[in-house]
Amino acid sequence: MRVNKGSFLLSVFCVIILSNEVQPQIVDRPNVLLIILDDFRPAINYGYGDEKAITPNIDQVVKNGFFFENAFAQQSLCAPSRNSMLTGRRPDTVRLYDFYSYWRQTSGNYTTLPQYFKQQGYRTHSVGKVFHPGASSNFTDDFPLSWSEPAYHPSTDEFSNAPVCINPEDGELKRNLLCPVVPEMQPLHTLPDIESTEEAKRFLQTVGNEPYFLAVGYRKPHIPFRIPLKYLEQHPVSKFQTLDLDYPPYGLPNVAWSSFLDVRNRDDFQQLNVSFPFGRIPDDFKLRIRQHYYAAVTYVDELIGQLLKAVDQSRTIIALTSDHGWALGEHGEWAKYSNYDVAVRVPLVISVPALPVQSDRQKIENVVELLDLFPTLADLAGLPPVQACNVDRPHKATTCTEGKSLVPLLLSNSSEYEDRYEWIAYSQYPRPGVYPTIVPNSDEPKLKHIKIMGYSMRTERFRYTAWIRFSPANFKRDWSTIYGEELYDHLIDPRENMNLIDRTPLNAIKDSLRMKLKEKFP
Repeated sequence: MRVNKGSFLLSVFCVIILSNEVQPQIVDRPNVLLIILDDFRPAINYGYGDEKAITPNIDQVVKNGFFFENAFAQQSLCAPSRNSMLTGRRPDTVRLYDFYSYWRQTSGNYTTLPQYFKQQGYRTHSVGKVFHPGASSNFTDDFPLSWSEPAYHPSTDEFSNAPVCINPEDGELKRNLLCPVVPEMQPLHTLPDIESTEEAKRFLQTVGNEPYFLAVGYRKPHIPFRIPLKYLEQHPVSKFQTLDLDYPPYGLPNVAWSSFLDVRNRDDFQQLNVSFPFGRIPDDFKLRIRQHYYAAVTYVDELIGQLLKAVDQSRTIIALTSDHGWALGEHGEWAKYSNYDVAVRVPLVISVPALPVQSDRQKIENVVELLDLFPTLADLAGLPPVQACNVDRPHKATTCTEGKSLVPLLLSNSSEYEDRYEWIAYSQYPRPGVYPTIVPNSDEPKLKHIKIMGYSMRTERFRYTAWIRFSPANFKRDWSTIYGEELYDHLIDPRENMNLIDRTPLNAIKDSLRMKLKEKFP
């Protein structure tokens, strides 16, 4: 069935090229541009309805394509999420929950999304933070298997966490969370995402008629908020406010709490003397965090606009997403590191020239996963369909996916998936213990320290999470020991502020969701 859809889209692309070129030249495959942002919740004005966001260029991508209102990452940490998305497999299959192992050596020789396109004759290129740099991508961003040429990283990356922020109080250089700068006065006189944009534009000038798969990974709005000063002017502090509910939900198990240690470790935050792990941030600093986050979003939006001007959008599939979200005070948290919607929900926008959209079917409400991106892009490009992994043996096949193609949704035909359980997103997060700790780091535990895994499922209405015993030695789960549970009803509580796990009238729902989650992760 997917092959037919791919052939249909392929023929449409050929017609578009033939009708638009002065000297027609059949292009048998469309280009693909994948834009991955970092720690980017759906802070988008058009479609996603975030009125605080100033995102005219991303807005245009949304207007020209389809956007998924309920798309979710598989883990709210950079390396596990990116490896999961780019291999089309769950963190438990890739066996990566931290930053320190390479799946081809520790789990299986899995084909990646860019590798699949490369095998089909595409020129593939990685710019910026696509795979997480370091051990989790073999210190090469998985080159040469995934990419036709070595991955590009900006020369200014090395200063991303350096003391280059001018402290307002004394003028000294600090490692601050809030770090507005003048790019020309920074080391090497520029910033990483500016460099990445220029490299992507350079690459696009070299491709000619050769089909390409270009992945551009922007570092913002990831902390620190080292961004050009001018973007703060578009987001005055006065337009932000404190949240009515900026504390942990009633009945939240301690194991679920993210203590945002990466934020706490910044010099300007440490001056606040916020107690660990549940201390509240002063209101004026909360507002400034939100201001800087949204300024960072506008900054990267402008760079995306510059990139898109260099793209032939008549023959290019554009997909835009993020590795996970980021809390801006929801539940009293200021980071990711959890299974809340705000941590795992991401924007997912797909623009396909062969599929003109109508406003009444642009928004897709089905619950989907980042795992689904791999088979979806393969189908849209008319490549051979990516087969589904064996449910019981997902490690065994080199080329398969634990996701599913979303093309039926783009064609307004979700009936291909008749099982209502197809529209469930599964996420997970590890912990070293039941209470937040600095050592070991309970936000970013290394594999050897993981003792608990929080498995979470998001349906159209509910989010259910169970924190169960987990062995890092053999990757085994033990459902006989549950350290905490969470249940949120999005019909009455879309921000997940009420943990309903102890409500007796909901016992049947809780038991049903627990059984389904246990079936998925036995």
